Amino acid sequence: MTVVANIGELARRNMRQSGIVVAFVAIVVLFSVLNSNFLSPGNLTNIVLQYSYILILAIGMLIVIVGGHIDLSVGSVVALTGAVAAVLVVRNGYPWWVGVAAAIVVGLLVGAWQGFWVAVVGIPAFIVTLAGMLLFRGLTYQVLDSVSLSPFGGSYYLIANGFQNGLLGGQGYDVFTLLIFAIAVAGYAVSQWRSRQARLRYQQVVEAMWLFVAKIVLVGIIAMWFAWQLANYRGLPNVLIILAVLIIAYTLVTQKSVFGRHVYAIGGNLNAAQLSGVKVRRVNFWIFVNMGFLAGIAGVVYSSRSNGAQPGAGNMFELDAIAACFIGGAAVTGGVGRVTGAMVGGLIMAVMSNGMQLMGIETAVQQVVKGLVLLLAVAFDVYNKRRAGVAR
Repeated sequence: MTVVANIGELARRNMRQSGIVVAFVAIVVLFSVLNSNFLSPGNLTNIVLQYSYILILAIGMLIVIVGGHIDLSVGSVVALTGAVAAVLVVRNGYPWWVGVAAAIVVGLLVGAWQGFWVAVVGIPAFIVTLAGMLLFRGLTYQVLDSVSLSPFGGSYYLIANGFQNGLLGGQGYDVFTLLIFAIAVAGYAVSQWRSRQARLRYQQVVEAMWLFVAKIVLVGIIAMWFAWQLANYRGLPNVLIILAVLIIAYTLVTQKSVFGRHVYAIGGNLNAAQLSGVKVRRVNFWIFVNMGFLAGIAGVVYSSRSNGAQPGAGNMFELDAIAACFIGGAAVTGGVGRVTGAMVGGLIMAVMSNGMQLMGIETAVQQVVKGLVLLLAVAFDVYNKRRAGVAR
């Protein structure tokens, strides 16, 4: 017998995920009221360009946190991978793709190094990545000889600063951008329908049909409105294409693959996972290799965006990525969290930072606000766990 839930029941079942979406919408509305330029095409594009590397890091950090670990070194790895790319492309004149490949390889090597100490030697990830934060920052200074390298220019610069515009024409707007977003909305609708049907087959609670349709329509309207803003400005940012591919790929990895299920099993109950035959060491090793891989991509995007490499690049990036995951619904104890939630959490941080910058709020105050938001998000998670425990 299937059960169809109303809005109140769904909100109680999925309070954390529903809450962050409502909070995101409320923050967007607040800043759009306070500053008329907040929702302008130029500013929306700027948000995508400025915070894409944090969202990329948040994808990898989510998997780390779900597995019951933490990674404090990603900011230093972003700096190191960007420095390697700059030395090859700027200083030695290699093609742009050599710099990209080298940065990603360095990220993979860093991930394998840290994965070895965590998975094989058994040192807690907090200690390993804290050491890595210092180690890789020092290596960055060594690689750059303590000076900045710029500019990249050319194709490397366009990775994070270029746009796809005019591929299919359009009178004052870019048809290609609208088409890509329309395909994405259609894909989202099909995915949600299949997920709903699967829950019905297993006699799980689902929303009423009218509510399901309303949700799809609302998401479609918001997505196409955002696409229209981009299409009327400069088109589809290259970095948004990179980010979309990563989100889709890692959503499938975490929700559909054996590796993803094992990560959730380890973070949810380590002893049960071991007794179930999960190869914990192997999974933990690849968790950190994957984090290094995504840190390498983020390093390429950030160095491209800034059009150079600096010894101090990536400072505090790890905290922004961690905050995005926790605000987006990841549990402190591991085993809980989704890629989409981390993306919403990252967008909340991005929107708050951008909105406060437009209002001219001091950096010190911005840090205070973001710190309070993170604290409240984790407190809400703890509150929900305690209430669930009392209910049982």
